[in-house]
Amino acid sequence: MRAKRAFGLKRPKLRQSWSKYNLYNLSRAEPPNVNTRTFFQQKWTAKAISRAYHGETVKEKHWQRMFRRRLRAVVPMDPHQLARSDGYEHAEGRGSGLEPHPSKLPKPFPKTPYMNMTFAPLERRLDTAIFRAMFASSTRQARQFVVHGDVKVNGKKMIYPGYLLNPGDMFQVEPERVLFATGASKDARERRAGRKARQKQKASTTDQDNTSSETPATASDPAPEAETESPPNPRENAQSLLDQAKSLLNSSSSASSLSGKRKQDLRAFQRLLKKTLSRTQLFPQQATTLTDSLDAQLQELTQKLNLNSSTPGSSQDASSLQNDKAVESSNQGIDTNLTPENSKVLRRALEEARDNPIDATKAYATPWRPRPYMSAFAFIPRYLEVHHKICSAVYLRHPVARPGLGEVPTPFGNDSNSLAFNWYLRRR
Repeated sequence: MRAKRAFGLKRPKLRQSWSKYNLYNLSRAEPPNVNTRTFFQQKWTAKAISRAYHGETVKEKHWQRMFRRRLRAVVPMDPHQLARSDGYEHAEGRGSGLEPHPSKLPKPFPKTPYMNMTFAPLERRLDTAIFRAMFASSTRQARQFVVHGDVKVNGKKMIYPGYLLNPGDMFQVEPERVLFATGASKDARERRAGRKARQKQKASTTDQDNTSSETPATASDPAPEAETESPPNPRENAQSLLDQAKSLLNSSSSASSLSGKRKQDLRAFQRLLKKTLSRTQLFPQQATTLTDSLDAQLQELTQKLNLNSSTPGSSQDASSLQNDKAVESSNQGIDTNLTPENSKVLRRALEEARDNPIDATKAYATPWRPRPYMSAFAFIPRYLEVHHKICSAVYLRHPVARPGLGEVPTPFGNDSNSLAFNWYLRRR
C-alpha cells in the first residue's frame, strides 16, 4: 500500500528512494509542458515536482525558513597563470585593432548550473546525508534509523533527523542496519527458516535459564533421562568437514581436469562449510572453539590451494609468507588435482563462506547480497567521504556549483530548478 501511495504510476512523483517503482518513474520522467501555462503555473508546477524529491519529509514552512537566496559556486582558476601574469595581456593593444589569434584564445568554461543548487540547504540534513552515503535505501528509512538511535554524530548518539551537519562532522550508522537496508530481502523459504531458528535459539536460552535457577537440592537429585534429542554437536560437523576437505585435496589422480564426481564433492564441501559456519550463531557456548578450529582449517586449506595455483608474480598475505616453509615441508608429495581455475573458485568459496556465512536469524537474506536495482543509485556526492567497511562518513564541505556541474544530485533540469527558485524567491 505504501509503494502505491508514494510511487504512483499514473501521476508519477520522483522520490529519494531505491524502489523499483521509483526507478521506473525516473526512466520515463519528462519535463512538464509549459506551452499553455502562465508563468505562475509554471513556477508552481516546478515547485511541486521538485519538492516531492527534495525534502519529502520536511514541512513547507520549515523549508521556506531554510531557503537561501545566495547559491554557493566556485570558479576554477589556474594558479600557475595567476603567478605568471597580473592580467596586463588582456588590455594589450586595446583600441588599436590588435586581437590575438583564435588558437591562442583561452577555452571558455562551460556554463555553471547555479539553479541546481536551489535545494542545497537540505543536503546538510542528517537523514539526507545518510541516504546520499548509501547507508539507507531511502530518506524515510534513514529518518527511521536516526529516530531509533542507530546513528552517531561525532561519536554521540543523534536522534534528530533534521540535524544540520557542519563541515568536518562524522556520522556513523550501525552496520547491521546498513546490511539490512542495502541487502536483498528474504523469500518465503528463508523467512520460515529464520522463524524456526529464532524459536530454537529462544528455547535453548530458556532451558539454560531454568537450569541456572535450580535450587541446590533440586540440582543434587539425579537428572532424568532426556526425552528430546540432544542438539547436534558442531565439533562433529567440523571434524567431518576436515576429513572431507583433506580427502578432496590430498587425493592424487592423473586426470588433468575435475570429473563429475569431483565437482559433486566440491559442491558438497561448500554446502557443509556454510552449514557449519552458520551453526555457530545457534550455539554461542561452543562458538569460540568452533570458530577457532574452522579458521585454522580454512587457513590450512587456503595455503594448500595457494601452493597449487600461485604464480611468480602473485601477491600473498604476510601470514602466508611466514608459513610458506612449514606448509611446503608438510605438503611434499601431495597432488591437489585441481586446475588453477577450480582452485581459484574453491579459494573464493572458502573466503566468502568464512566472511559471509548463512545465518537464518538475520533480518536480511544470507549470504548477504545487494538488493535488486541498487546499481542505478550507487554513487557518492563529492562533498561526502564514505568508508563502507565501518559504515561511517564525513561531511567534508557544503555542496557548490562548478562550471558544468552542480554537486546537489537532482533528476530535474536547470529550467525546472530555476522556476522553483523563482517561486521561493518571490516569497522571501
